[in-house]
Amino acid sequence: MGKSTAVRRDVFFRSAKEEGYRARSAYKLLQLAEQFQLWEGVERCVDLCAAPGSWCQVLSQKLNAEVPAADGSARIVAVDLQPMAPLPGVVQIEGDITKTSTAEQIISHFKGGRADLVVCDGAPDVTGLHDLDEFVQAQLLLAALNITLSVLRPGGTFVAKIFRGRDVTLLYDQLRCFFDRVTCAKPRSSRNSSMEAFVVCEGFREGFTPDLTKPLLDFSYSTTDSPTTESGGKNDVSGAMRFIAPFVACGDLSGFDSETHYPLLSDSIAAEPLQAPTAPAYREFFELRRNGALNQRA
Repeated sequence: MGKSTAVRRDVFFRSAKEEGYRARSAYKLLQLAEQFQLWEGVERCVDLCAAPGSWCQVLSQKLNAEVPAADGSARIVAVDLQPMAPLPGVVQIEGDITKTSTAEQIISHFKGGRADLVVCDGAPDVTGLHDLDEFVQAQLLLAALNITLSVLRPGGTFVAKIFRGRDVTLLYDQLRCFFDRVTCAKPRSSRNSSMEAFVVCEGFREGFTPDLTKPLLDFSYSTTDSPTTESGGKNDVSGAMRFIAPFVACGDLSGFDSETHYPLLSDSIAAEPLQAPTAPAYREFFELRRNGALNQRA
């Protein structure tokens, strides 16, 4: 029932099946790129939290990743803790984005160079508790930003998913410290009922030494009402230090709506996935049955 409902309800889900994308999220990156011209001057790119690889598919197509760079370095590097099916021109790293070793691997694949663009579509398993989901997503974004500071060239662009909530302005302030322009964007393919959006950070600044061993928001809190001090206090951002990112809607506003029900065409069929899962949940069952362990257990 879930498959039938998704096919009939979500036009972007159906389009992803027809065009061969691994997930409907590919259209989010396409609409962001159209709005902000993300491909201009991009030779090297990093995709953080890349699995299952729909954004890598878009990057591989748009950046012509099958053609190697002049110095033989990689064009696109994908990082994720989970395995991902291979894509042409995409180098995969199964690593943790909070580790220094992962940043060193990315730089080694670029032959010592830096990325022009870093994207991150990672998100936690949502619980439905909006405050908790927003906090966990913010920590994931800060982890992605922390490694980005080590692999992005000056003037580069950083794009990441964000959950908009009451405390999101503090994240904007943090991003504003490292980039000239910070914009909050909502692609047309992102459901209206979802609190997700994307921060597009342009004009990466230099002049500081990144350190993956220290979090960016390492504040000390206390119960006093005094202003923020070295020993603690409140962390309210106000006045000239408070920055509210502009909000932009991306995609063709007169086109398809992800929340609208569209009728299926008479000749439409539900396409199967282009490839099987890399680590399906039923693998252990088949291995046990192949080895005869199920009969022994019985």
